[in-house]
Amino acid sequence: MVERFQLQTERLLLRHWTDQDLLPFARLNTDSAVMEFFPEALEREQSDALAAEIRRRMDANGWGMWAVEVKASQQFVGFVGLNTNQVTPRGENVEIGWRLGRDAWGKGYATEAARAALHFAFTELALDSVVAFTTLNNLRSRGVMERLGMKNTHENFDHPKVAEDSPLREHVLYEITARDFAEILEKGSVGA
Repeated sequence: MVERFQLQTERLLLRHWTDQDLLPFARLNTDSAVMEFFPEALEREQSDALAAEIRRRMDANGWGMWAVEVKASQQFVGFVGLNTNQVTPRGENVEIGWRLGRDAWGKGYATEAARAALHFAFTELALDSVVAFTTLNNLRSRGVMERLGMKNTHENFDHPKVAEDSPLREHVLYEITARDFAEILEKGSVGA
């Protein structure tokens, strides 16, 4: 049986998904502000299918895109975590990603949870590096990447799952190495 990892920060619990997460996740995926930098908002069936795939991968690996819960309220606010992919020019790699509901924005939750996920990636999984990517104009996500200490690789690429004529097709690629993350932790200089 695969060990199921759960992460905690001061304010957040990164946990495996439950059926109770599906409705708030579906609401989040229909929010035009949350989905601004994705090709389309998701219908309930699409949202449930995405959650099912996230859960399947987490069951197989023990880690992945964790459901994020605010400890104080026990409220599901979205997901943050790690995923293997092959869409970047580098081939297969592990990416870090997040999608939080609008009510969770501006509180530092994405950075806090992503920092915990990076720590897991470099300590438990012993990865050499982790990437993140988003469409060029997604300045909020790029800001989180930079607060985490990730660096723009300047290896922009066209996302293969985005339509060729879409203004969202070109993506920017960020990366952080295990060494860089360790140095940041040593200095205590990861932004909030």
